[in-house]
Amino acid sequence: MLDLSGPWDLSDDTGQYTAPMSLPGDGISALRDAGVIPDPYWRQNECDLRWIAERDWVLTRTFHVSRTDMTLVLSMLDTVVDVTLNGQTILQANSMFRTHRVDVSDALQVGNNVIGLHFRSAPDAAKSLADAQPYFVPFQADNCPIPNGNMLRKPECDFGWDWNIALAPFGLYGDVHLEPLGPRIADVIVAQNHDPQGVTVTIDVHTEGHPDGESLLASLCGVEVQGKIEFETARLHFRIDTPDLWWPTGLGKQALQDLSITVGESKTTRRIGLRDIQLVSEPDYAGTGFAIHVNGHPVFMKGANWIPADALAGAITPDMCRDLLQSAVDANMNMIRIWGGGRYEPDWFYDLCDELGLLVWHDFMFACHLYPATEAFLTDVDGEVREQVARLNHHACIALWCGDNELVGALNWYEESRKDRDRYLVAYDRLNRTIETALKDTAPTAIWWPSSPSAGPLNFGDAWHDDGSGDMHFWSVWHEGRDFDHYRDVSPRFCSEFGFQSYPSMDVIRRFTEPSDRNIASPVMESHQKNAGGNARITETMFRYFRFPEGFENFVYLSQVQQALAIKTAVTHWRSLKPHCMGTLYWQLNDTWPVCSWSSLDHGGGWKLLHHAARHFYAPVIVTAVPSSGGITLRVVNDQIDAATVKIDAFAISPEGTARALGTTTVEAPADQAINGLVIPKGALNDDEILTFDWNVDGLPHSDHFAPRPYKTYPLADACIAIEKTEHVDHVMLTLTSERLALFVALEPNRAGRLSDNGFHLVPGRPVSVRFDPETPGSTPDFTLRDLYSATHAPERAHT
Repeated sequence: MLDLSGPWDLSDDTGQYTAPMSLPGDGISALRDAGVIPDPYWRQNECDLRWIAERDWVLTRTFHVSRTDMTLVLSMLDTVVDVTLNGQTILQANSMFRTHRVDVSDALQVGNNVIGLHFRSAPDAAKSLADAQPYFVPFQADNCPIPNGNMLRKPECDFGWDWNIALAPFGLYGDVHLEPLGPRIADVIVAQNHDPQGVTVTIDVHTEGHPDGESLLASLCGVEVQGKIEFETARLHFRIDTPDLWWPTGLGKQALQDLSITVGESKTTRRIGLRDIQLVSEPDYAGTGFAIHVNGHPVFMKGANWIPADALAGAITPDMCRDLLQSAVDANMNMIRIWGGGRYEPDWFYDLCDELGLLVWHDFMFACHLYPATEAFLTDVDGEVREQVARLNHHACIALWCGDNELVGALNWYEESRKDRDRYLVAYDRLNRTIETALKDTAPTAIWWPSSPSAGPLNFGDAWHDDGSGDMHFWSVWHEGRDFDHYRDVSPRFCSEFGFQSYPSMDVIRRFTEPSDRNIASPVMESHQKNAGGNARITETMFRYFRFPEGFENFVYLSQVQQALAIKTAVTHWRSLKPHCMGTLYWQLNDTWPVCSWSSLDHGGGWKLLHHAARHFYAPVIVTAVPSSGGITLRVVNDQIDAATVKIDAFAISPEGTARALGTTTVEAPADQAINGLVIPKGALNDDEILTFDWNVDGLPHSDHFAPRPYKTYPLADACIAIEKTEHVDHVMLTLTSERLALFVALEPNRAGRLSDNGFHLVPGRPVSVRFDPETPGSTPDFTLRDLYSATHAPERAHT
């Protein structure tokens, strides 16, 4: 194999702009790194750089070969690209979601060769396709400043989204190499049939160029099986007794086995996890359930939605994604949803999910727009689905495949589809059936779900407000401005999207602003808020729940407090409904660039207060406060396979920090259930008191609080928080104490690193210890301390 990654030469088609570029990579990053353009993420540079997408760009390089019988392989080629070799056009690519394999033996020459990648302007190509449609196909103009993104098989969010920059980047983010012509193993399809004694693993091996009758040898878990190729395919069966099973994180180990296959000179391997996974969606008292069972065990899915790790794909690395995915695991998540407006990730991404025990709900790459239903478009989609499913089917992490994101709802979003619903519904059905057919033809045992949200197959109802069946997207609190308690008014079977925005953390804001920009109404801050009305909604919510913060930095802090409070309210309530509800995936885990958004991880991977809160509200065993007309029920939720003994102590705490015992109990929480623990009767709390409750599970202490009224109504006072700092070789320990009740206590280090906890409450006589692990060795960090009282009453203050 001849690897063609590394240095290339980039220029626009006029030669006005040139830069060196390394593949894999994207052109905008290359122009930035060469000093041709400024940082696109800085201040308001975005709009001034959209000209890049309006031009054609050319990448070239020279390479030497000693033979000409070769195949050129390119993957994640973005997007409309003419590929030339020694001046001869060898490929006209039009999809980032396909791998291109081209026999170049007629174009190669022994010695030096010149290869060129001519990237056509994505907006121009999209417009040409839109103009050629037999009827207008609507797209999300509100989200996408660059139009017609639904015409190209390219990440939809590249054209802008309500959290993303709009630059329509170009480049190549996968393989670019030459390999000898000859037979090869193309695809491996893995199916598992589990029974009480073990598992039968069926392997379909698809080859190219191997003759009928050629022998094949495969091994798995120490078992070897032989077969023969017939019509370029072979089917093998392995019987594994008492297998070492793969489990999602938190329920068992992530056992992975090497499957090796040899056909003649062709060899390949796959790492698979032996696990049984089922989607149980059956009629019941409320409608139709939605629960994922792993190895016979119903698993409550706890997680978030995944979007591309950076708006500029050249910046995305395995280390970056490992950090983000590890943060998900560290917050007790067991599933991510790869959202349909992004991209199919590289192989290494799914390897990471396998190793970490993160299940993947995988959308196909269609989101929020309507799409063409021409024969050419559907043929390309058919090939895309077959390739991606064949590539990824063996991964233990893949839980289900979903047809799209919100296309059923999109039928009602556009004037054209409202006026002519039959036409657009038929077009959608053709697309959805093309996807489903290709999936089932390729991997017959794969789990299929038609759309998200969806009440079920061939149900085109309102899954944004109907909570009785299937999966739900619940956006009424954010988009409709409802209060946080409205999360308690719905009882989803599985909520795969819901969210509330906050500002990015101050260390991120400092990366894209001048000090004079740090005002919520400044043009720069507004340019880093892509959701119409988002800043106003954050601010209005603060007035509803809190006294208004003092200064910009406290506003940023309080935005993260209320974001964490919103999502905690939803998750803890829906977990308390178990098994009626069996999953919550909030929007969203990560950011593509520094922006006001719904994420719990900042761009760069730092933890917002929501992510710290998620570590607690996604813990395997929690106690949650469920208010009702008769009082407050402390409900125990146990997601473990085993029962748990849980001791609960409840207190009423005044702003002065005086505690009154309200009750104590010990309950035996059955495995995988939610039960009532302790009831706090109506009237047990005085008007100025907040409920705090502690619980102990297997010797590990936990604590939480619940405010029955808006926080702005409580007469909080300066808690006089003290910090004792102890330095160690590789970390710093902080012990915090207070003289009064302190709520949402947050530490902001002036160096990159990870805090073990943040956004907690303090009461007198109950110190809290926090560990800080710096990202790199260096000077002793300082910490800015915030809490609800100081953020809304007093100047900001630093403790060192």
